[in-house]
Amino acid sequence: MKPKINILIAEPSDIIREGLMSLLGDEEFAFLAPLRDLPTDLPQRLSHIQPDILIMNPTLLQSPAKMQLAAIMQARPQMAVVALVYQYVEPLLIQSFKTLIDIREQGSHVPQLLRECCQSGEESSDENYDLSERESEVLVLVAQGLSSKEIADRLNISIHTVNTHRKNITHKTGIKSVAGLAVYAMLHNLV
Repeated sequence: MKPKINILIAEPSDIIREGLMSLLGDEEFAFLAPLRDLPTDLPQRLSHIQPDILIMNPTLLQSPAKMQLAAIMQARPQMAVVALVYQYVEPLLIQSFKTLIDIREQGSHVPQLLRECCQSGEESSDENYDLSERESEVLVLVAQGLSSKEIADRLNISIHTVNTHRKNITHKTGIKSVAGLAVYAMLHNLV
């Protein structure tokens, strides 16, 4: 029997929180004591409660939201952080999450979405590679918002080579979004 996926939900609405828990059932998911808000010591708590997935309402993040989210992700890198969205959230912030659950999502899609989050997290945690010097250079330029063509021009390499470096960076870090890569670059003092 497979171990259950531990989920921590941070959502102020009892209706939404309980509805999500009911939707997911209890066959393959275990729910940790839910949070109505994000305590300031959440990064420290994560090492003790060890969720596999944190489903959170992005509006709970305090300014600067990206920095708070980065601290949460850094505290438990193998944990998938999923945005639970039902109102406007800045697109750049949404890109920092592993994935998102829209409240209007068809209920049957949510368990599969969460399973995929855990599977991709397992793959990236098993293979923890360091970035090469060139990949670090490409990462810095991606974090600065340059396109693949602009990076190719600046480094005097082909666009194909840039795209290969970007794929390797994504594989090694487990981060797919440009915003997420920018946070990664900041956390590792590359920018």
